Amino acid sequence: MTINYIPNGVCSHNISVTVSDDGIIENVTFTGGCSGNTQGVSRLCEGMKVDDAIGRLENIKCGTRNTSCPAELAKALKKAYAQGEGA
Repeated sequence: MTINYIPNGVCSHNISVTVSDDGIIENVTFTGGCSGNTQGVSRLCEGMKVDDAIGRLENIKCGTRNTSCPAELAKALKKAYAQGEGA
């Protein structure tokens, strides 16, 4: 399954995540945002279980913002689960 999510309150304007049927993150692509940081988050999450990624990424703040690109990725993954699409 591929999730496309429009984040709020951050510099990136789209997050695309591919998750396998068994709940493993296969690919993460951010459009916009701080390139080095988003590439790092993407590579670290690939191969990780969705639940583990959510637990590690949610509630991360970027400067004075109440969210961050990693936290928005966690929201995207949670939204997919809420729709019954997650493993």
